[in-house]
Amino acid sequence: MSGNPAWPGPEAGRTPRVGLSTSSVYPESTASCFELASRLGYDGVEVMVGIDPVSRDVDALVQLREYHGVDVLSIHAPTLLVTQGTWGNDPWEKLERSALAAHRLGADSVVVHPPFRWQRSYAQGFIEGVRRLERTTGIIFAVENMFPWRGPRGTEVRAYSPGWDPTERDYDHLTLDLSHASTSKQKSLDLVDAWGERLTHVHLTDGDGSIADSHLFPGEGDQDAHKVLATLAARGFAGHVVLELNTRSIGSRSAREEALARALAWSREALTVRVVR
Repeated sequence: MSGNPAWPGPEAGRTPRVGLSTSSVYPESTASCFELASRLGYDGVEVMVGIDPVSRDVDALVQLREYHGVDVLSIHAPTLLVTQGTWGNDPWEKLERSALAAHRLGADSVVVHPPFRWQRSYAQGFIEGVRRLERTTGIIFAVENMFPWRGPRGTEVRAYSPGWDPTERDYDHLTLDLSHASTSKQKSLDLVDAWGERLTHVHLTDGDGSIADSHLFPGEGDQDAHKVLATLAARGFAGHVVLELNTRSIGSRSAREEALARALAWSREALTVRVVR
């Protein structure tokens, strides 16, 4: 594993592309996300494969990409609790289908959660299995940091295997979710340092340290999101930055659109501030 906190690759100096997760417009649809991303000037979308039937229909996603002229940057595999039956019940089949979708849509990466504890056989071979899929598909599988589940009186429930924190696991590529870091009482800047060149994808959001995994707008929580982006830009980060936000409390389409436009401008401004600690 690499602990090098700087990873200026061949694309150093290029501002990372800023995308919009289809989950950021919920309860609006996947199609609405493509429309909004195009209208607001996002560099692309991340498709959260899940409840919306369109998110599971690759032919429909291709049509949306072509109609709106919006790139698909990444696929979020259906590995959440609520998507256990999406694209079959075999977790490896889900990842294989996610890679096929990424190829058809021109995406270069798949975001995946670590296995649940009760997925014993999947969990036992997960690290090497993900590495094998990367070799055979040519797609990056970026494992996302999660957080401990809390039971009564704050006791931790072991939900993930080999664990919710990927820092000490032998993954080649990682996704940093700032809200998950907040929920797990971690600092995203510390994870940026610890992960080094393994950090290849960012879910830009924020958190308030509560167990709710709040997915606040960046800058509204405790993760120093502006400095995270500035640090990544200064170090030549060449991955994607995807806004994954909770906008369910925003009452109208126009208000949601305005909020997502402000978030995009905020993110691009932060990515031009070349300041490190």
